Amino acid sequence: MVGGGIVGIISAYLLAKAGKKVTLIEAGRLINGVTGHTTAKITAQHSLIYDQLIKTLGEDKAKQYYDANIDGLEFIRQLIKELSIECAYETKDPFIYAESHYGKRKLEREAAAYQTLGINGELTKENSDLPFPIKEALVMYDQAQFDPVLFLTALVREIIRLGGTIFEHTRAMEILKETTPLILTENNSLILCEKIIMATHYPINDADGLYFTRLSIHRSYAMVTRATGKIPEGMYINVEQPARSIRSVQGKDGEPLLLVGGEGHQTGKSSQKTIFHYQDLEEFGKKYFGGQSPLHMWSSQDLQTLDKVPYIGQMTKQNDTIFVATGFNKWGMSAGAVAAKLLTDTILGQKNRYASLFDPTRKKLKLVDTKTFLWKNTSVGKDLWSVN
Repeated sequence: MVGGGIVGIISAYLLAKAGKKVTLIEAGRLINGVTGHTTAKITAQHSLIYDQLIKTLGEDKAKQYYDANIDGLEFIRQLIKELSIECAYETKDPFIYAESHYGKRKLEREAAAYQTLGINGELTKENSDLPFPIKEALVMYDQAQFDPVLFLTALVREIIRLGGTIFEHTRAMEILKETTPLILTENNSLILCEKIIMATHYPINDADGLYFTRLSIHRSYAMVTRATGKIPEGMYINVEQPARSIRSVQGKDGEPLLLVGGEGHQTGKSSQKTIFHYQDLEEFGKKYFGGQSPLHMWSSQDLQTLDKVPYIGQMTKQNDTIFVATGFNKWGMSAGAVAAKLLTDTILGQKNRYASLFDPTRKKLKLVDTKTFLWKNTSVGKDLWSVN
């Protein structure tokens, strides 16, 4: 396993539990990358996605996407119960809200997609507990939020108890394609493997399968603060730009805190310096919730695929020893659990009903879309030099 986030840790736990000899390596510290810097919503409500998926992939695939993420949520819930993990898990209803007539029309189309797919949700503006006026809100019932660091720390203990080996500060530099693959690390050590799961957020061997042409990188920002106003019970994200993600967080002593996220942009493409993104979030929190000075601030980078469905499975058709999980498009909690289960099922020779949906070698979008996608990604590196 390469990568110490949600996919790598759950995969290592499941394989160790199945009696496999497992080694997990992480370039830095465990749970300190995207997984540790997330808004930590466990939900199948991935902003506006289902209307688009019906149009691009069809109703069957769109329903599979929903079912997969609900299964991911339930899998996390069962692990928490089975292992008695204390991780601030709470059942919550997520909402997408609109403040404009244009956004309202988008929500109405998404609500129609919910109805078509049998999704447990509805338009429910009247049930919003936001402290400012909105045009409409779309809820998906019975989703969840938690502390992924506490959850995954418990699984790390289980991996070690089951005989797994974990190495932090061990950066994988290259995958050597021998008969049995080898991982070359930064200090020129070699790890001999039968199977490799590449759960590194961005795959280090991205030339295999031309992943650099099929993934775009986006940055977003978040902060946690005390608030003198009422913190909403639900989990919220807006339709319009700039993005705003709002939810409650439990402090160490159970104190309710406010989490505000958003300000997303393609990496290297921001029109302003980083500090101003944080200032905008801070001002938003102060204006509507009585937010105080930030207790914590962070940013994270997320990858998006061509069709907005993650790549999970065998990395290329030619090699059945290297697997990948990437492109979660900011929704890596439920999908990360799905990925770990799918990958371990594949390695253990078990069927998984979602394998074809997430297959990294699936048919690509039409050529013009791929060319546009590649052009946008190529320009990012150039623009990064001018961003502080």
